[in-house]
Amino acid sequence: MDGKKNAGGAFRLSEGAFWLLLTVTVAALCVSTGSVGIPLKDVWNAVFGLPVSRATYASIVLWTRLPRVLCAGLMGAALSVCGAAMQGLLRNPLADGSTLGVSSGAALGAALSIVLGISVPGAALAGPAAMAMLFSFGSLMLILFLAWGMDRSLATHNIILIGVIFTMFVSSLLSLLITFAGDKLHTITYWTMGSLSGKSYEQVILLAAALLIFGGALLTRGRELNAFAIGEENAMHVGVPVRRTKLLVMISASALIGVCVSVGGSIAYVGLIIPHMVRLISGPNHRVLLPRSFFAGAVFLMLADLAARTVLSPLELPVGVITSLIGAVVFIVIFVRTRRGGRL
Repeated sequence: MDGKKNAGGAFRLSEGAFWLLLTVTVAALCVSTGSVGIPLKDVWNAVFGLPVSRATYASIVLWTRLPRVLCAGLMGAALSVCGAAMQGLLRNPLADGSTLGVSSGAALGAALSIVLGISVPGAALAGPAAMAMLFSFGSLMLILFLAWGMDRSLATHNIILIGVIFTMFVSSLLSLLITFAGDKLHTITYWTMGSLSGKSYEQVILLAAALLIFGGALLTRGRELNAFAIGEENAMHVGVPVRRTKLLVMISASALIGVCVSVGGSIAYVGLIIPHMVRLISGPNHRVLLPRSFFAGAVFLMLADLAARTVLSPLELPVGVITSLIGAVVFIVIFVRTRRGGRL
C-alpha cells in the first residue's frame, strides 16, 4: 500500500483488494484451526461443495465454524466502523459504544427481551434485536441529554464520564435481572460476557443486512466527519449539514451496535482499539480510516475469537474477555497520551 499517495485521498480499489484478500485468508485460517485441525484444502472444498478427505470435515466447516467465523468478521467490522465514526463525530479517541454506555444499554434491552419473553413469531432473533437497538439508541440519547444539561457545549470529556457512570448503573440493573432470571440465568450471563459460540447462518444474514444498511451509511460519511475535525461551526460553513449528519451517525451507530449485541452479547473495546491503531498508521482522514477500520476490525475479532476457543482448549473463553483484556490496556495508553497532549 502506498501510504504517501493515499494519505490525502480516498480508499483505493487496489488497497481494498489487499484488505479483502487478507480478511478471506484470516477467515480460512480461523475455520481450519480448532480442536479438530482441518487442512485448508478441505476448508475450500467444503465451502464450494467439492469432495473432502473426511466426511466429518464438511459438517464441521459448514455448520459449526464457518457461521461462527462469519459472525465474528461481520461484528468486528461493524463495531470498528461504529467506533471510528463516533470518535470522528465527538472528536475524542476514547469514544466507543462500550465507553459511552451504548453497548451496555443494548445488552440490557436484549436481556429484558429474554426475561419478558418478547419475541416475533417466525423470527426468533427479532425480539432481542429490536430491544437491543431501541435501548442502544435510547442510551445514547440519554447520555447526550445529561451531558447537555451539564454543559451546553456537549464537551466530550463530560460525555465520556457520563457514559462510564451509565455503564456502571446498567451493570447493576443487569445484575438485578440475573438475580431474578431463574432458568434464564445462563442466557443472561451470555449477553454480559459476549460469546460467538453456536452461531447460525440466520444470524450471519441479520448482521450482513444491518452492516449493509447502517454500516454503509457510516462508510459514506468520510467527508462530513473530516469536516467535523475542524469544529461543527466550520463544518457548517463548508456546506456540511451538521444536525442531519450527527443524527444519521448516531442512529446508524446505535442501531448497528444493538444488532451486534443481540447476536454476540457485549463484546467490548473493538470500536476503541481498532480505529485508534488504524489512525496511528493511516492518519485522521476518515475517507481512509473508515474502510480500513472495517477490514481491520473484521480481522481482529476473528483472531480474538480464535484465541478464545484455542488458548485454553478444550475450555472456551468468552471472546468478550479477550477483547476486554486487550482493550483495557489500550484504553489506558490512549488516556495517558490524551492527558499529556500527545499525538493520537
